[in-house]
Amino acid sequence: MPEQGSAELADLLRDRGLRLTPQRQLVLDAVRQLVHATPEQVHAAVCEVASGVNITTVYRTLELLEELGLVTHVHLSHGAPTYHDAAVVQHVHLVCRSCDTVTELEQSELAPLAERLLSTRGFRMDIGHVALFGLCGGCA
Repeated sequence: MPEQGSAELADLLRDRGLRLTPQRQLVLDAVRQLVHATPEQVHAAVCEVASGVNITTVYRTLELLEELGLVTHVHLSHGAPTYHDAAVVQHVHLVCRSCDTVTELEQSELAPLAERLLSTRGFRMDIGHVALFGLCGGCA
């Protein structure tokens, strides 16, 4: 998969007049490997391979990758956003306020709510950016 990801990223960057750098590829690879990761976690993973990459490069690259449609983010706490691969099926994040565990819920579970909001309020819910906070079964 890394070669396919490299070609995909290179093509998207070339279309914008940009080039594929090792840092950009490392950031994308880290997001895909970590599944859900903050910029700091991505930075730590990238630094295991290339210690000279700074956190500012990671933040800028994550913004670029999101503009390109390769990654997306959600806010799972009051801190930094959490990034994940946009190619993965969109899902809802369930965040435990006690133990900070994050589990996933299929977006189809919220489909009735999304449909009701659309029909009653004209509101189109972006389910890929939904995080629901509460207590998990172990903490409740």
